[in-house]
Amino acid sequence: MKAITIWQPWASLLACGGKRFETRSWATAYRGPIAIHAAKKDVFDALRMLPVPLALKMKEVIGAEWKDLPTGAVIATATLIGCHEIDRIQEMRCAPRETGCWDCNRRGTWIDASDQEVSFGDWTPGRFAWEFADVKAITPVRVGGRQGLWDWRRT
Repeated sequence: MKAITIWQPWASLLACGGKRFETRSWATAYRGPIAIHAAKKDVFDALRMLPVPLALKMKEVIGAEWKDLPTGAVIATATLIGCHEIDRIQEMRCAPRETGCWDCNRRGTWIDASDQEVSFGDWTPGRFAWEFADVKAITPVRVGGRQGLWDWRRT
């Protein structure tokens, strides 16, 4: 099974269903089963980069203490169903306000990304939104991660 290593708390946000897109600087043509690996990097290193209100929102969505988030382990499986180039973010000023991303590679397809989803990623034009479905949290399986897509075998 292919795997992707993601820093905490973003890995846990995917695992708990708090987000369904992972934004990356690079695209992939791969579609199919994928393991979500929480990087070994200390969660507090990543949290130092975030505004406090955003970090508190993430903690609320995950529903766990920061110190309890697993690192250096596969924490979920999913299906990677799309990789969308981010052309621009559009904000519709109607009630209720909707935020999303316009994907020019899919000929004008609107990516349904909520305000929360957008706040949990880097939706800068030119980046890519990897779309996950059928995410299932699993008991963490300790394993070293890698950059890029890599092969993981459940033992």
